[in-house]
Amino acid sequence: MKYLLIVNNNDTETVWNALRFGQAVLSRGHEASMFLLGSAVEIENIGNERFDVGKLLLRFDELGGVVLSCTTCLRIRKMDAAAVCPMSSMDDLARLTEEADRVLTFG
Repeated sequence: MKYLLIVNNNDTETVWNALRFGQAVLSRGHEASMFLLGSAVEIENIGNERFDVGKLLLRFDELGGVVLSCTTCLRIRKMDAAAVCPMSSMDDLARLTEEADRVLTFG
């Protein structure tokens, strides 16, 4: 089964839970993609001792998860894409949505 997780804010606990869910899906042998919109593109700059977002992001990637960042949202924030979260477009989000069996939103 293919899952698409759309994350639309930079609340540390919300992003942390989205990544935890993504890891669970991948561990069960499914596919998982994550699309970051709005302030969620700041994913590499969030986290704390309690919610280690960076660690979970790397693990999600190691398990084969794909993370894409909205190019427009990055440009608004004058940010570059992270190595783990390349720039992407609404066309890519539309394609991922069409291909997914399940779409979940966080935020």
